[in-house]
Amino acid sequence: MAKYLVRRTDVYRVDTESEAKAFVEQQKANSKYEVVKHSTELRTAKSKGEIVDEWYRVTIVKNCNEEKDPIDPYTEEEN
Repeated sequence: MAKYLVRRTDVYRVDTESEAKAFVEQQKANSKYEVVKHSTELRTAKSKGEIVDEWYRVTIVKNCNEEKDPIDPYTEEEN
C-alpha cells in the first residue's frame, strides 16, 4: 500500500523581519511543494521582565499532493 504526503507544516527561526520575508519568498520560488499559507511572528524571551532575546518564527504550510489524486509517493528521505 502506497503512502502519500498530502500537507506539511514547517516552523523556522530567523533573526530579522527582512530575513523572514526573504525566506518566505525563497520557499515560494524554490520549493517543490506549493506554499499555501505562511505566517511570521515576532517572538521574545524574557528574564525578570527584561527582553533578553528576539527572533521571528516563520510558519510555512505546503501542499505536497492532492489528497484525492496524489502523484508523488512518500519516501523516508522526505521525513
